[in-house]
Amino acid sequence: MVLEYADKIFTYIFILEMLLKWIAYGFKKYFTNYWCWLDFLIVDVSTTSVEYEVSLVSLVANMLGYSDFAAIKSLRTLRALRPLRALSRFEGMRVVVNALIGAIPSIMNVLLVCLIFWLIFSIMGVNLFAGKYGRCVNRTGYIHNVSVVNNKTDCLAMNDTQFYWTKVKVNFDNVGAGYLALLQVATFKGWMDIMYAAVDSRAVEEQPIREVNMYMYLYFIIFIIFGSFFTLNLFIGVIIDNFNQQKRKISGQDIFMTEEQKKYYNAMKKLGSKKPQKPIPRPVNQVQGFFFDLVGKQAFDIIIMVLILLNMITMMVETDEQPARMEYILNKINLAFIIIFSCECLIKIVALRCYFFTIGWNIFDFVVVILSIVGIVLADIIEKYFVSPTLFRVIRLARIGRVLRLIRGAKGIRTLLFALMMSLPALFNIGLLLFLVMFIYAIFGMANFAYVKKQAGIDDMFNFETFGNSMICLFQITTSAGWDGLLSPILNNSPEECNPNLIHTGTNARGNCGNPSVGITFFVTYIIISFLIVVNMYIAIILENFSVATEESTEPLSEDDFEMFYEVWEKFDPEATQFIEYAKLSDFADTLSEPLRIGKPNKIKLISMDLPMVSGDKIHCLDILFAFTKRVLGESGEMDALKQQMEEKFMMANPSKISYEPITTTLRRKQEDVSAAVIQRCYRRHLVRRQMKQASFLYRSMQISLTQSPTGEGGTAPEKEGLIASMIKEHYGGPEMELMETLSSTSSPPSYDSVTRATSELFQVLISEQSRNSDLREHCPAPDRVPDRETFL
Repeated sequence: MVLEYADKIFTYIFILEMLLKWIAYGFKKYFTNYWCWLDFLIVDVSTTSVEYEVSLVSLVANMLGYSDFAAIKSLRTLRALRPLRALSRFEGMRVVVNALIGAIPSIMNVLLVCLIFWLIFSIMGVNLFAGKYGRCVNRTGYIHNVSVVNNKTDCLAMNDTQFYWTKVKVNFDNVGAGYLALLQVATFKGWMDIMYAAVDSRAVEEQPIREVNMYMYLYFIIFIIFGSFFTLNLFIGVIIDNFNQQKRKISGQDIFMTEEQKKYYNAMKKLGSKKPQKPIPRPVNQVQGFFFDLVGKQAFDIIIMVLILLNMITMMVETDEQPARMEYILNKINLAFIIIFSCECLIKIVALRCYFFTIGWNIFDFVVVILSIVGIVLADIIEKYFVSPTLFRVIRLARIGRVLRLIRGAKGIRTLLFALMMSLPALFNIGLLLFLVMFIYAIFGMANFAYVKKQAGIDDMFNFETFGNSMICLFQITTSAGWDGLLSPILNNSPEECNPNLIHTGTNARGNCGNPSVGITFFVTYIIISFLIVVNMYIAIILENFSVATEESTEPLSEDDFEMFYEVWEKFDPEATQFIEYAKLSDFADTLSEPLRIGKPNKIKLISMDLPMVSGDKIHCLDILFAFTKRVLGESGEMDALKQQMEEKFMMANPSKISYEPITTTLRRKQEDVSAAVIQRCYRRHLVRRQMKQASFLYRSMQISLTQSPTGEGGTAPEKEGLIASMIKEHYGGPEMELMETLSSTSSPPSYDSVTRATSELFQVLISEQSRNSDLREHCPAPDRVPDRETFL
């Protein structure tokens, strides 16, 4: 009674929701949405269970006077479709359903091919075996000897209630029955009985003889090869191909990318999602520092892994009813392992301090150690009221997974695990859809097959009496295991096979016979949906992600390379500022491992990468990593947009890069340094020439003075030469020569941020003297002319 009222309440709530959507959306928008149509149909079907039936189906049935018919009442089982409303509520299931809807044309094509291909074998089976699967048996299923009963007539003439003429339930009497028989053969469930019945068959309505028709083995062998190995596996191929097509449509980038561009795209996805991490600081205390250095060594982790493997071996030695001496030794060994792992955990806590709990694996180790200690101390209480303490030791074996991070040779296993991790979200969505399908079919099964005779595959555990048992049966059918045994009792519909008048106490149901037509439809549709489609979606997802993982593992740059980059970066940037000084770039590039490593001498290569620099002669980690990645992958066109996209994504996750705008590059810095050196050299040459001219004018002035003086003690130079000599002394003597000596003694050119005022004045002097010194143009380039990349390199 409570369930009936709850059913009505939920039905009215859903009706109210539908009416509110009509008002909010309007009829046009509501009925142009597929998901709203689904809700509308399910709500209408749900109203068949309400006392005042308002559904379209019920109204029509009442008008025609057929409301009391069993067929109309059976429509109430359609309430099982209510869970389909969840499809429009969960985004994950909607994605899977949309993928399935997109695959429907391809799946229907495969079904059509199967039906046509199987039709040939079904017609052939009808011609070969129609009416030949009969036999005279007793109540226990014993087949009467052919020497006594030769055919159906002899069996019926015996007038013995203990013997009756029956047929194998799955046979080839018609094309429809032949399809069901071929489905069992194709799924390898119950097909041996069908094949043996064909091999033993003689003629229509004749008692079978063992292996009298040996050539019929060929029929089943040929069908298994072509009808099972070929046609059923088409489902997997079609679903995988359809998923790949939909993926290309959704992420259409791959269609228009070259192979080189795909490499760049995959590399950018990896490096854009990472950022430098601040390393755990080494403790000041000497004891803590010693333990810190100890746990940081790879040898320490390898020793712990070896101990875990030894612990696993000791657990494998345990047996049932083992001697007391052996059990005592194993308990002591287990206690020793717990002490060792507890000491390991304690050492890490002392060394890493509060940083110990920032690492996921350390938290896992800590929990396992605590559980192990509790399992030893409270072993008797836990085993009595909870679970066996051995379970805690089994959990410890999960730590073996850490060895995959230490062994480079386990790359294949890591690829498989990576493919599995990539598949988990999609597999979860498919699992939800499969659960929804199982839920709906479980309700249908409970409504139609709850009271069938317990026979063959149906017993006290595997039946449709309760929801839990129905789910177990459906899970068994999903794996295609023994579904023929579950179907066999449902095909019982004759008084010899079941009791149609059996009374079930507490219910109004009568009989334990099945409904063959409903049962066949139920099982065939569920097998197609679950076993052939949904389960194959698991295979498609895993294969697709494994292909992606394998492709990424064969790429020039992997996740390990980028992790190595940031591990080395932590040593050069301990504060995690994401910048390093330009002077450290050469050492950093040489410290990296292959393939990102650029060994010394590497200054020319680093300069030619044209890395952006910010104030303070610093370079950002993303700029360095992108340049090193480009060097490994090679040049590829049209990658500027991709680089910009990845930089924007990185800057959104890392605000530190936004506040530092580049002011120059490594190549431009070198070009500026070379240009400054050229200008200084030319100006020094210019000063030398000026000094030579000065000395020449002074010498000529002195000679003229001596020539004009009658006594030879000197005189005054002519007005022109004397004026020039005095101007030379005034403008080119003294400070300029000191400046030239200063420039000559400079060991390295000035930096970009500390250009001296004297250098600026040199530019002004050169410009002012160009009109009077044509020889300067012949030997020195203009101030605004900078050597290009080719000239420099």
